[in-house]
Amino acid sequence: MTASVRARLRTSLTAAVKAKDRVAAGALRSAIAAVDNAEAVSPPSDSRSAGKIAGAALGVGVREAARRSLSEGDVLEIVRAEIEERRLAARQYESAGQQSVADRLHAEAAVLESQLVDDT
Repeated sequence: MTASVRARLRTSLTAAVKAKDRVAAGALRSAIAAVDNAEAVSPPSDSRSAGKIAGAALGVGVREAARRSLSEGDVLEIVRAEIEERRLAARQYESAGQQSVADRLHAEAAVLESQLVDDT
């Protein structure tokens, strides 16, 4: 049985942190955050602010807001977008003569791309 992309990202992050691989850890953290952000549900537009934070609710029965449920395809799409974003930025840095930054972005893209390989 193969692990989900989200599980592979988290497992690889743990390994990257233990190996002190800053490039991989940064890329993996960023991708996990992008997935987590995609799950966030916007507050209703008619919500009234009960506290100091806009849209915050107070009182009995208040709990964490429900989150969107992403399919495996949604997660794959988000990771692919993260890869493409890094490749585009790398090309821009290369054209600006910033090869070291471009190399780091290419390395980050490669780390994320390795998470998409299904090892069945």
